[in-house]
Amino acid sequence: MEEGETGLLLQSNKEMVSSGFSTNESSEEIKKIKSALTWVFLDQSNLWRAGLSWSFFSILTIGVPLVSHFMFACLTCDTMHQRPFDALVQVSLSLFATLSFVSLSSFARKYGIRKFLFLDKLYEDSEKVQQGYTEQLHRSMKILSSFVLPSFIVESIYKIWWFSSGGTQIPYLYNAALSNIFVCILLISSWLYRISISFLVCVLFRLICSLQILRLEEFAQVFEKETDVSSIMMEHLRIRRNLRVISHRFRVFILSTLILVTISQFLALLLTTEPSSTVNIFTAGELALSSITLVTGLFMCLRSAAKITHKAQAVTSLAAKWHACATISSLDDMTEETPMARSVAPQVVYPINSSWDTDEEGDGDDVLDNTNMVPIHASTISYQKRQALVTYFEHNKAGITVYGFMLDRTWLHTIFAIQLSLTLWILNKTIGIS
Repeated sequence: MEEGETGLLLQSNKEMVSSGFSTNESSEEIKKIKSALTWVFLDQSNLWRAGLSWSFFSILTIGVPLVSHFMFACLTCDTMHQRPFDALVQVSLSLFATLSFVSLSSFARKYGIRKFLFLDKLYEDSEKVQQGYTEQLHRSMKILSSFVLPSFIVESIYKIWWFSSGGTQIPYLYNAALSNIFVCILLISSWLYRISISFLVCVLFRLICSLQILRLEEFAQVFEKETDVSSIMMEHLRIRRNLRVISHRFRVFILSTLILVTISQFLALLLTTEPSSTVNIFTAGELALSSITLVTGLFMCLRSAAKITHKAQAVTSLAAKWHACATISSLDDMTEETPMARSVAPQVVYPINSSWDTDEEGDGDDVLDNTNMVPIHASTISYQKRQALVTYFEHNKAGITVYGFMLDRTWLHTIFAIQLSLTLWILNKTIGIS
């Protein structure tokens, strides 16, 4: 752990001042992230706090779900209060939370918040990238809340209904009202803790990917101005290295999450299709909610990875178009120099009809492909250098990988189709959505 860093928490004002990064804004956003991490008990800066962090994790992720499953199985309750799918719900959420917590703890030991979020190298980027990343930092906590709060509210309503309407069917100690209130609060806290931990890793992954997207969009501007080919390659190598670092850090988490969610969905499908299963919104509502939570977290990561991979690979197309426009322009210049062509070879610019892009709206992922871009200074770079640069891009495609497999849109669409089919099946069995 870096000097005095509290897990993923670290005050970084000094570095921000020296880098020129907006100290006040970044400090404010760092404090928000620090508050979020402290809120889920991830402060492991010393032995006592680490013990407290792991204790809360053990109690809320393992202890409470395990005890509640066996003590409140309610096998003798009426059909509305039985919980035939509780084991799958608790195991799935606990495993997802465990995977997230272990990943965050591992990041805490190796990196601080500056290094983990690439803030330590942000001074190398332009002011536009810094400002854009500050906005993404600000949005991250809002995004986390927007995913956690709906699930928490729905689960709270269900748990309050379940305990308040169960009456004497539900086991209790000494006083039924006090016992039910205490257990209800404990179960809701366990649910909130687990989904907060799970979504936090996904949101941080999205945040880190957003920085690389900003860098790629900034990098694409080099084709509009006079730039040395070697400097273009060096900048691209820096971006590729960052993408490899991100891939290496998150590959275990992404692969494990994909396996976990797929197995969980298949098991849910098998359990809900058994002839003896009683499936309705009361018995399987939590199963549907947990399935939505798991799938949402998975696709937040996959979409971020696919988006940045698409952006990185679009650079190759952009470079090829830049090379083609420059070559045509240079040939026209040569034609102008011949006496025969003086009257028929004016200086030509080759813009592309912008209406091609307006015929069909995209999702905002193709902003690198500027169809109106004209390489004003490209003719100052020799043909051999431009060709070498395009060849380099073609054979050095960047993106997020998981053990060598590029997470592009093809993988995203395939996984999305499988997971969506399973989720819709579960929702159809529980609340009639097909």
